[in-house]
Amino acid sequence: QVQLVESGGGLVQAGGSLRLSCTCSGFIFSIHFLSWYRQAPGKQRDLVASITSGGSTNYADSVKGRFTISRDNAKNTVDLQMNSLKPEDTAVYYCNTKTRASLGLWGRGTQVTVSS
Repeated sequence: QVQLVESGGGLVQAGGSLRLSCTCSGFIFSIHFLSWYRQAPGKQRDLVASITSGGSTNYADSVKGRFTISRDNAKNTVDLQMNSLKPEDTAVYYCNTKTRASLGLWGRGTQVTVSS
């Protein structure tokens, strides 16, 4: 059974940092393209950051220079380090594979709230 479980969210003041983690199981983690997405209230789910099986990364313009995605193939985890957080970063954050995202399969996500 494929599972991606997000954790690490919380309430933080603007300018603060959080580190999200996604623990994966049920599939061959090391070969998959993985991404973090977020969905703010009343808005569509957007792609935040991605990492290939080889470790190449890509970021949404809104988070470049502030967020860093990384993966640990030994632990089957993909993390998102978020620095210099802004109130507009408030959202539910999800990790996913490209395939599951295209099929509309999502986990519970983790809530990030940034206060001004």
